[in-house]
Amino acid sequence: MQAIEYLKKSLKEVFEELGYEWSENVQVEKPKDTAHGELATNAAFILAKELKQPPKKIAQNISICLEKKECQFSVFIADPGFINFKFYPSFWQKTIQNIELLKDKYGSSSIGNNKKALIEYVSANPTGPLHIGHGRGAAFGDSLSRLLRFSGYDVVTEYYINDAGRQMKLLGLSVWLRVKELLGLSVNWPEDYYRGLYIVDIAKDFISKNSNVKSLNDLEGQELCHSFGLNTILTQIKKDLKDFRVEHQEWFSEKELIESGAVDKVFELLESKGLLFKKNEALWFSSTKFGDDKDRVLCKSDNTLTYFASDIAYHHNKFSRGFDKIINILGSDHHGYIPRVRAAIEGLGYDTSKFFPILIQFVNLLENGAPVAMSTRSGQFEELKAVVYDVGVDAARFMFLSRRNDNKLDFDLELVKQRNMANPVYYIQYAYARICSILKKSKEANIHLEKSTGKEILRELKETDELFLLQQLDQFESIINTSVNQLSPHYITHYLASLAATLHSYYGKYSVLQAKKTNLIIARISLLRSVKQVIENASFILGVMLPTSM
Repeated sequence: MQAIEYLKKSLKEVFEELGYEWSENVQVEKPKDTAHGELATNAAFILAKELKQPPKKIAQNISICLEKKECQFSVFIADPGFINFKFYPSFWQKTIQNIELLKDKYGSSSIGNNKKALIEYVSANPTGPLHIGHGRGAAFGDSLSRLLRFSGYDVVTEYYINDAGRQMKLLGLSVWLRVKELLGLSVNWPEDYYRGLYIVDIAKDFISKNSNVKSLNDLEGQELCHSFGLNTILTQIKKDLKDFRVEHQEWFSEKELIESGAVDKVFELLESKGLLFKKNEALWFSSTKFGDDKDRVLCKSDNTLTYFASDIAYHHNKFSRGFDKIINILGSDHHGYIPRVRAAIEGLGYDTSKFFPILIQFVNLLENGAPVAMSTRSGQFEELKAVVYDVGVDAARFMFLSRRNDNKLDFDLELVKQRNMANPVYYIQYAYARICSILKKSKEANIHLEKSTGKEILRELKETDELFLLQQLDQFESIINTSVNQLSPHYITHYLASLAATLHSYYGKYSVLQAKKTNLIIARISLLRSVKQVIENASFILGVMLPTSM
């Protein structure tokens, strides 16, 4: 059992024996100063107000009761009433047996309890290639889906294709105008069109595959270019995401949603609830009734739908599918979108506590210390596939996940390409490769290892650095649980960096294969094998591959 859970269980038993009521405000955590122990609790302070006793006296009562239970730790009380704990080496040593038993399931849990979760992410308009900003959302969404599955959730991943509306018409126009230009025809360029070179490539491809292109009028050309451009770009998006190890089980079409009559049905539902009204010949949703700062237009005076109309229908569809968690991963520029969607969800009669919008902050791409400008419309952007080709999938994914999603991220191309300890993903991969090298040498030396290491051998692991490494392995489940509760995988990248640092330090200080006793050699190999397993488990959630040699 994990140290924190073991300690909480022991405390709950003591509370019951002493007649105290357990509170979820009781915390068990690592103290800032390790001299105070390996774990500490604020239990005495939580009880002091209720019992009207000094925290130190309560701490002493708890301590006496714990000592009678012959727990696997010693207890220390510090003024003015903190209770600190130091576990016996045998407790930490059992961590290896636990890892050897669970293997790739170590750190997993049943927090999700088979609840259904829908994660919608990326959902970039298919009007151009994915850029580095989309890459951060892609890495985050994919890793979050892996994390939730690892923790017992039944997860569905989805990409919402915005294949209807003005932007798609503009794509068709942009491609058609390039086609006409390539055919030597006169072109009147509007101010608002897509200028990227990828539009030229699509236009060339369109010409090569349509022998009758010169006979098309503008209306026919724009419609065909709209369909051709959409399919070309969407195909490339799917390929880029697959190459980036990103999975979407469902590809949900806005166009098909509208054509199915789903928007009309939602209008009827909202109308029946008295939440629609006409104003200036437009149809409005009374979103202010549910906390939005203003009411929202659903259908304009010219009878064209707004994006919000199909968004409402889409979320009606999501909730009707029976998910327990509906997670929307959005760019930070969509922050104003959240209150109106939440208002729509409440207006439709659904439970808004199941709705989890997550904003992904922008990525500042740096090259030689200077920022790289990005704009899909102007064509000045760094494509995701180009960045991945330049730095690799592993480095890109790890860097995207290295900070909280709501913090801006500086993506330094030069740093990520370096193959040295300054590069965080290289640092972790090198730690893994070092372990693989030792395990390979141990096999060549015919050092016998059992599937599960016995207690007698594990007792050899008593150095302070070894016990600290075991403590870090024990913390993995807590890191996973925190990541799930916060819906953020960045805790795992930080954990991996810390674990790798400890491993490198241990590797530099201690002999493994040349240790003086056979049991000590086996114990240390078992320790490294466990570190290897945890690095694998954590890296899988991040979608990062681990080379066995470097």
